[in-house]
Amino acid sequence: MSESPVARPAETVEEVEDALLSRWPETRLEPSLDRIRAFTELLGDPQRSYPVIHLTGTNGKTSTSRMIDTLLRAAELRTGRFTSPHVERMGERICIDGQPLTDEELVRAFNDVAPYTHLVDESEAHPLSFFETIVGMAYAAFADAPVDVAVVEVGMGGSWDATNVADAAVAVVLPVAVDHAAYLGDRPIQIAVEKAGIIKPGATAVIARQQPDVEELLLARAAEVGASVVREGVDFEVSSRTPAVGGQVVSLRSLRGTYDDLFLPLHGAHQAQNAVVALAAVEAFAGDRPLDDELVAGAFAQVTSPGRLEVVRRSPTIVLDAAHNPHGAAATAAALEDSFAFDPLVGVLGVMADKDHEGLLAAFEPHLSHVVCTQNSTHRALPAEQLGAVAREIYGDDRVSVVPRLADAIDVATGLAEAADTGSSLSSGAVLVTGSVVTVGEARTMLRRTS
Repeated sequence: MSESPVARPAETVEEVEDALLSRWPETRLEPSLDRIRAFTELLGDPQRSYPVIHLTGTNGKTSTSRMIDTLLRAAELRTGRFTSPHVERMGERICIDGQPLTDEELVRAFNDVAPYTHLVDESEAHPLSFFETIVGMAYAAFADAPVDVAVVEVGMGGSWDATNVADAAVAVVLPVAVDHAAYLGDRPIQIAVEKAGIIKPGATAVIARQQPDVEELLLARAAEVGASVVREGVDFEVSSRTPAVGGQVVSLRSLRGTYDDLFLPLHGAHQAQNAVVALAAVEAFAGDRPLDDELVAGAFAQVTSPGRLEVVRRSPTIVLDAAHNPHGAAATAAALEDSFAFDPLVGVLGVMADKDHEGLLAAFEPHLSHVVCTQNSTHRALPAEQLGAVAREIYGDDRVSVVPRLADAIDVATGLAEAADTGSSLSSGAVLVTGSVVTVGEARTMLRRTS
């Protein structure tokens, strides 16, 4: 038995955050759905009061979730969206009709479920975790709204993820690569076993392009549980894409037809792939009801994804991107080459200690003229000096600086970008802040406050 961290209603968002953060952190896992099931049962199983589109995969979940949400709202459906982690505010994790919960709404959502957290804490061997608690808050808030459909991103993996107490009508599996290796395994096929767990009986599985062995495993899971399947490259695909000012123009072949010359205000081939997966997911959810061409075009033109190749400042340009593993870094680097002409490009990297920071640094090495190693403010951050030591082995001493304080690191990188700017009308110096969602979130808050 365990004692609950909080026994009184919260009055401020700071109290909510303290109460949630006093629980098991998101990175501490105990593979069981017993606690979250007990929690949602006490709440009246709110996750069963609306259909769910559930997303897993290594990268792209948040951007794809936002695209699905935007398409559904364009079709005049009221949506709930749960994503993690947040970029700047905890309320971002729970959105209703595209809007994150305000501080007041987050306090209300917490207080609505808090009495039940104590009952679970007292009856289970371990208390509810931070993530389990906020998942319960989201599911309850969506039922209270109420929403027509919830778009839910897994936190980690799939089968044992707290979000998986919901049985999704549509299960989306984005590309599977290696991340959270200590928890999920160090090969994509191992990781895919866990992620396949969101595919439930009677669901439609929307499968993005995968490695052959991963795709085979996902298809086997769908056959085992009686789920139908649509696959990228077979049932839907990106027909064409052209980089454009502020994003790209894409043509998508999907389940109900072809949508040509759509403007997507996000950069990179990976975002075009996310877009066609999102479109297929919404079409699978809609069934035989076709989506109007103008509806699709209008929705994609409105899509945003903060902290994903987001330009937050000019002169010099500062770009934020939340790539935090080698697969994500490779996609970001390709998008930078595809959509921008930065010369030089100076990186500011702050990573979590449990991530493959060597692989991340190596993926960016051909694209960065210099890297400034720093750290974010969380206890999980890899110390800047340790990151710098690895960076020097990959980049050489002359291309590495170590500046532990993030604000100072951005200042140093900005100075390097300005000093080495070629002055060419075809390119200019820029700074890329990356390595972690937390690093990007802290930089975003800082830069938006001072701009």
